[in-house]
This record gives sequence, C-alpha cells and structure tokens, in this order.
Amino acid sequence: MTIRRIPPDGTHRSLGLTDDEYGEIVGVLGRPPTDVELAMYSVMWSEHCSYKSSRVHLGRLPTEGRRVIVGPGENAGVVDVGDGIAVAVRIESHNHPSAIEPYQGAATGVGGILRDIFTMGARPIALMDPLFIGSLDDARSRYILDGVVRGISGYGNSVGVPTVGGQITLDPTYKGNPLVNVFCLGLMHADHLVLGRATGVGNLAVLLGSRTGRDGIGGVSVLASAAFGEAGSGSEAAKRPSVQVGDPYEEKRLIEACLQLLDEHLVVGIQDLGGAGLACATSETAARGGLGMDVDVTAVARREPGMSAVEVMTSESQERMLAIVTPEALARVQAVCDRWEVRATVVGRVRERDEDGVGRLRIRDGFDGEVLAEVPAASLADDAPRYRRPIAAPTDLAERRAFDPGLLAAPADCGADLLELLVDPSWIYGQYDHQLFLNTVFAPGAADAALIKCAAPGIEWTGKALALSADANPGWCRIDPRLGTAATVAESALNVACAGGTPIALVNCLNFGNPEHPEVMWQLSEAIDGMAEACTALGIPVVGGNVSLYNASEGVDIDPTPVVAVVGLLDRLDRRPPAIGWVDGDEIVMLGRTVPVLGGSRWARSVRHHVDGELAPLDLSEHARLVELVAWLVAAEAGGEPEAPGLVSGIHDVSDGGLAVALAECAVAAGIGCMLRGVSSHLELFSESPSRVLVATSRAPELVRSAFAAGVEASVIGSVGGDRLVVEGLVDLALEDLLEARQANLSGVLERRAAAS
Repeated sequence: MTIRRIPPDGTHRSLGLTDDEYGEIVGVLGRPPTDVELAMYSVMWSEHCSYKSSRVHLGRLPTEGRRVIVGPGENAGVVDVGDGIAVAVRIESHNHPSAIEPYQGAATGVGGILRDIFTMGARPIALMDPLFIGSLDDARSRYILDGVVRGISGYGNSVGVPTVGGQITLDPTYKGNPLVNVFCLGLMHADHLVLGRATGVGNLAVLLGSRTGRDGIGGVSVLASAAFGEAGSGSEAAKRPSVQVGDPYEEKRLIEACLQLLDEHLVVGIQDLGGAGLACATSETAARGGLGMDVDVTAVARREPGMSAVEVMTSESQERMLAIVTPEALARVQAVCDRWEVRATVVGRVRERDEDGVGRLRIRDGFDGEVLAEVPAASLADDAPRYRRPIAAPTDLAERRAFDPGLLAAPADCGADLLELLVDPSWIYGQYDHQLFLNTVFAPGAADAALIKCAAPGIEWTGKALALSADANPGWCRIDPRLGTAATVAESALNVACAGGTPIALVNCLNFGNPEHPEVMWQLSEAIDGMAEACTALGIPVVGGNVSLYNASEGVDIDPTPVVAVVGLLDRLDRRPPAIGWVDGDEIVMLGRTVPVLGGSRWARSVRHHVDGELAPLDLSEHARLVELVAWLVAAEAGGEPEAPGLVSGIHDVSDGGLAVALAECAVAAGIGCMLRGVSSHLELFSESPSRVLVATSRAPELVRSAFAAGVEASVIGSVGGDRLVVEGLVDLALEDLLEARQANLSGVLERRAAAS
C-alpha cells in the first residue's frame, strides 16, 4: 500500500478544511499529511465532531452537582439516584441523514444513542424523540414524518427499548431541513461505570460488532474517497447516500455482549463508533488515556471488497464498539462475544507515549507493516481549532419585537381558533412500543412527562421512579433566544414536577443554522446564556449535550431550536400519581398568574402567521418555588404516607397553546367538560406566559393555602362538569368537537394526504 502525501493543492477544501486548518495540520505534523491523515483530520475537525464554533460558548453552562458522576465530555452523562444505582443520559441529533433518507436516518440515530448509553455500562431503558418537520401541506414533509416515525419505531421496537414520549413540531421553517433528535436513558450499578479510555500499555483494542462497509461513510468521507481517487470511489460509491444502514438485531446482540463484558469487568475502556468511525474511537480513547495506539487497518472485518484505508478509518457503519482489554482477558472476551454471536477482532494495541511525551495514533498496513498515518491522538480528539465567530444581533430586532401580536384584531370566534390549535399525537405514539420492560407508568401523552420505574433487568426496583421530559419551543426562541431558551428549561423542569419528579439533570441538543452567519452565532450564544441562567436558578446541572449546526435549506437558516431533556427523581412510587385530566365536581385551581402577552404563542404563529413580538417575562425564583411545590404535591399523591392525600386529582402545565389548549387537553383526557369565569380576553386565553399549572381538586381552599405558604400565587378559576368546554364570553364547544379537531389535525391530515397521493 502506497503512502500518498497530500500537498496544498486544494484537496483539503473538498474535505471541508480551510486553508488555515490545512496549515495547522502541517504545523502539527511538521510535513504534509498523508491521505489517511488528511481524511481523519477532516472528519475529526468537522463541526459535528469538534464543536469548533460552539465549544468556546458551552463552557458557560453549569455542569456540577451533588449527584453528578460524569459530566460533559464522555459518551453520556451519569448521575447518582441512590441505592447504588446511577442513570446515564444522552441526547443526539440525526438531522441531515434524516433529510436524505428518513427511515434509516432516524433508525440509526436511535442505534447511535443506544450505544452512547451502554458504552457507559448502563442498560438503555427509555427513548424519547423530539421531531421538527415542515408543514403537512408539503408532500415531502409528510414523507419525512412517516419515514422518521417508522425508523424510530422499527429500530427501537426491534432492539427492545421503549419509546416513552417525545414532541412533534410542524412548522414551515423545517421544510427542507427536518430535525430528528433522540434522547436515551439507561440504568446501571454505579460501580459498573467504564469510561472511553485506552489505558495500560500492551492492552488490546478489540473491534466488536458489525463488519465495516462503505455505507455510512459520512459526507466529508464520501468526498475523501472521491478526492483521493481510491479503489471503490467510482460513480456508484460516490453517489451512495452518506446515511448509515442500521441492523437492530445486531445492536441487540451487541448490547447484551457489552453489558456482560462490563458485568464481568473484562473491559478497561470502551467507546462506540459513531461519527467519524474508527478515526474517532481510536483517537479519543488514546487521547483520554494519555497514551498512543497502533491500529492495523487490514485486521478490520469488511463487508465490501477493495476498501481503502481512508474508507475503513472514516466509515460510520453501525453497530460497532471499540473495547480496550488486557491480553489475559482476550479469550474470555472472545467467549462472551461468541455466546452472543458478536464478531470480536483485535485491531489495535495500546502503546506508550513517544520519547517527546506525545501519545501518537499510528495507522498501519499490518501490525508490523507500513505506517499509513502517524498523528498525535490529542490533535485529532481535543485540539481542533476553536473559533470565536462573529456575533451580531439581527439589525431589525427592535422593530420585530415592537410588532406585538396583541395588537392584532381579536378573534371573531375564539372557539374556532382553539380547534385549529389542537393536535392529537397518538398516531405517532401508536407506532411505538412504550411498555417494553413493563416500567412505564404513563402512556405517552397521558401526563406532562413520562414516568418510568427505576428498574431494569439486573437492577431491582427499590420504589423510585424517573420523570422524563423533552421540550423545545422555536416560536419563543425565534423572538428571544435567551429568554426563550430559559423558558424552555423552565417548562421542562415543570413538566417533570407535574409527574412528581424533582429535577436532577439536563441534557441539551442545540439545533441552529449556519454558524458562519453572525446572527446564528448570536442566537446560539444567547441560547446558551439563557440555559445557563435557568439551570443555575433551578439547580439543574447540564451533564451532556450535542450541537447541530448548518441546519438550513436554500440558504435560509432554521429558527433557533434548542431542545432540552430534563430527568427528575421521584423517591417513592406506591400509587399512580395524578395526570392530565380531572374528576367530575372538581374545582380548577390555577397555580401562578397569567401575563396577557401573545408574543411567541402558537395562536399568533399558527393561526395568525405572526412570528414577532416580545415574550412574557420569566421570574426564575418564582418558577423554582412553583416547581418545588408541584413536585411535592404530586409526590405526596404517589408514595409513602402522603402529607396531603387527595389534594390533587389532575394536573397539567399551561404552555404551548396557553390556557385554552390546556383546558381542552384536560377535558378530552377525562371525557368531562368544564366552566371557567374571569378570563377577560383572547390575550389571557392564548397567552403562553410561563410558571402556570392547572390543578383539579376537591379541596380547593386547602390547596390554595398550601400554595400561598410556598410563596406561589393560586386562584380558583372554574369547575369541572358537563359535556362542554365553556370559557364564559369566549368559548363554548362540545367535547366531540374537541375530539374531532384533535384527530383531524395530524393523523387525519396524514391519512387524507396519503389517500390522495
């Protein structure tokens, strides 16, 4: 095999590297790079792998807390939940692959996030899927939604991990660039934690799982093959979509094999092969361990003939892990893998640092063969350029914020507008198996957050439960990225509290447009500051995250879409806690107060197509008191000896769609109507001002006193009964009208469009 030195002839530009970055590579190596080296730098220094535009900002997030075991920087965040049990959490995006091939893009997004979890030693037990798709009036958006949902269900159901919740946002901003974010949570014995580090000189790097193929060679890697003119890079390979192809049954075997290896303490380090494939796994494990590694590309099992070293090192083929094991443990590792029918191949050896103290990654044609690449491991994994890109607020920001949707004409019929806002996501949830492991307490959509027992195969249930909520609101963040992101964190924390959980950790997926646009970098920076402020005030550490940039279509950036997933802990689950709905004869109590502002509301955006204005203010101290009160009220109903038994019969936060949608969802869930008085206008009805919760109760005076004692405003706003939703002077709708509208606005549209096409 011939080593090709790549001169500064422009090849690097076709791989996404700038002239300055190429110069830095030459400076690191002291010579022009080989083709394999240049390919590895191109993928490892990409935005996806290096966070080169965002890393300088991410350091402002609070990442420490008394429960945090592992924070950002590893494959997943890990937090302690007591009883010797820890929770691993991670959220990732698979946006661009899902735009190209929705089914496989979404399916392999699930596969990748599962590996992030079990590489820490945790068994994945729950998935959530925040999805952002274009309007269903567009045929391609319907195709993408259908493919994405089938991909998530096809992979998650087959591998045996329940999808317990998520979010669906349909908006024209995502027409050409959908967002597919996937969250996963796993459980582990805290003492089983293993990190992705190559330690111990002489230890072996063992590649586990699928053979490596050309499918899944990521965008810049496809260009790498074409640019280098290597075997297999002809027209057919060059046209192959840069989307991985998943095999959930291989993943299931890989999960079981890896967890057994970790249970038997046969692995000293382990890393999944996600973005950038072997280039990433080998360089990151070596860099974290502070050592070097020799890798033999000829030892890598391949699915296709004639694959080059560039293709082998940068392929993102799915269902693969890299384990670091001692030579003495190799036989037992092989036996475990044979039991689970998982391929295990020694592809590398951990080596000491060189005489200059640098741990180098050497790629060889045979363990003792020709050196194809020799680079400092840290230069790939840690030392990518970090940019402080120009930041500028939109020049028309003041004008846009002054354009208040509250000045628009009042609706002729608030009831008709309410019906437009109702969406029934059951078509999506119906594709997923949410009861795998039999841990799920609430079916998707039944409560503001998913609630699952803190138990898994091999981990006995001790009575605790975990509340999970994934949230985003691009309508808020377009108007004010800082306040909108803070409000999103606040909503997610409150959702968790509505299921009885005390928030203990957060992970984020920051989906933004082109970072070379100063306005996009302003949005990102503002969003990070808003998240930091909210997390600090609410005492929620950020234990991990993902940044997805360059989300744009035809030169137009998507609206800023930071997604947050919050995990909450419920110490005792003896009874099913209250959920969305109410009981006939209840009174309805509003915790918090309504600010009649329509900026960023779904009413303004979806009904009036108005995307400007200002958001309602957020008092984080007030919100923290509300979260604490709500978590206490619901937890008291769920477990132990409740201090306030029977105070809450139903609960629902007021957010997307405002009071109107919250009332409608409670009425539909219970099959019982309500009567409200004292709502003066459509501004109060559709406002999405934060820090509000509807509580249904048969003991309203006692509930109000408890709220006041906690420093939370509370008032009785209505009563439950009948078969109509009535807001005096504004809305009078039959329950069947609400049901029909909910079903028609999502599943009905999909069914009608499918029939028409």
